[in-house]
Amino acid sequence: MIGAIAMIFALVWIYQSGIKAKTDNLFMWIGICAAVFLASQVMLYDVNIYLADLFNGKDVSSEGYERDLVSVGDRKNQEGFQSAGGAFLSYFLELMPPLVGFLILAFIRLQFVTKESFSIPNLFSGINEMVSGAVKSVAESMKQGVKK
Repeated sequence: MIGAIAMIFALVWIYQSGIKAKTDNLFMWIGICAAVFLASQVMLYDVNIYLADLFNGKDVSSEGYERDLVSVGDRKNQEGFQSAGGAFLSYFLELMPPLVGFLILAFIRLQFVTKESFSIPNLFSGINEMVSGAVKSVAESMKQGVKK
């Protein structure tokens, strides 16, 4: 769920940046970015399960290691993730894939969509305008609803 919200947010951001930069084949770049984000999510969640099992003391390097594929529940409450450090680790493992995917898309946006030079302000430029525009739009629609 968090990954889907992050992907939608990032794709809207890339679309708006591409419109401002007058990028050719913008929808192709949107599709590429969506595919890259989904691929990063699949790979990183797989790595997260491996790391969670590693932190739980399972011997993941042995031949007998077999992930419990039938257990699709929350791993936070299993085998030692109950402490404060375990809760922090659970939050980190849950939020890392969407954040890494967002950073990958920010880099693709910067290098291929807007073609700006690499810097931290350029990497995240346009987010503030997008959020403030959305807030203004919601405020205007609420004012219109109250007037009716």
